[in-house]
Amino acid sequence: MSNTHQPLALNSSALKELVTSDKIVPVRHYGRLVGSILAILVVAQFALAFATSPYIDWSVIGHFLTNVAVLEGLKVTLELTVIAMCTSLVVSIAIATMRMSRSGILRGIAYGYVFVFRGVPLLVILIVTGNLGLFYKNFTVGIPLTGIVFYSTPMQAMITPFVASVIGLTLSASAYMSEIVRGGLLAVDRGQFSASKALGLNSLQTFRYVVLPQAMRVITPPLGNEFINVLKATSLVSVIAGGDLLTITQAIAGTNYKVIELMIVATLWYLAVIITFSIFQYFLERKIAAR
Repeated sequence: MSNTHQPLALNSSALKELVTSDKIVPVRHYGRLVGSILAILVVAQFALAFATSPYIDWSVIGHFLTNVAVLEGLKVTLELTVIAMCTSLVVSIAIATMRMSRSGILRGIAYGYVFVFRGVPLLVILIVTGNLGLFYKNFTVGIPLTGIVFYSTPMQAMITPFVASVIGLTLSASAYMSEIVRGGLLAVDRGQFSASKALGLNSLQTFRYVVLPQAMRVITPPLGNEFINVLKATSLVSVIAGGDLLTITQAIAGTNYKVIELMIVATLWYLAVIITFSIFQYFLERKIAAR
């Protein structure tokens, strides 16, 4: 007798019934649930302890949150951030282009710029820019080594704390942003340059209409992070009396001795600006990615 096995034949309805008859039971992650509950409890405990602390006067925080002087300091902080970001972007594009130049001299100058201003702490840069009058007595525009002067003014009169703050922030931020821009430019396929030359575009037109739009997809997210870094870095200009948000809150705290409360006021405004910008950055990235 031959022992043969006949294949099991199922029609479509029977196969569908067999597949759908079994219930799919999801895997339960009890460790994940316990970890989430513990994390919520820890955060809630710290938040409750912070909110109910007898050493924090919340009425002072509410009073100074919309204080005229504080709002003026916030305005200065936003001005410093926007101006420093704009000037840093221009400088960073120039430095990144020099880093990618065929000229060894330009590459060396750009590398030295990035090396110095990424290596020197921002606090030191701000102190130096705030005291440029100690190094240069006059700001002069003319032809070097000829004695011909077109314009001259005392350096201390020209370099106000606000101007010194912008210069210091620009020098530091542009060094970091130049590497961001260079990374974005390197991400563009080299074939795009050849295609642009085939279309008769010169180097400037290639950069403006072909390279930069594609590089912006790579550049935009880290530039958004750099904006936040510059915003927080404006708090350091208080060392040269830059008139920013932290400078004003420190000055008020020096009169009423409510240091913690005034620091909380400054922190809340920093967080509010960062949240607003993060929402704007989210939609900007989506718009650029859709192109």
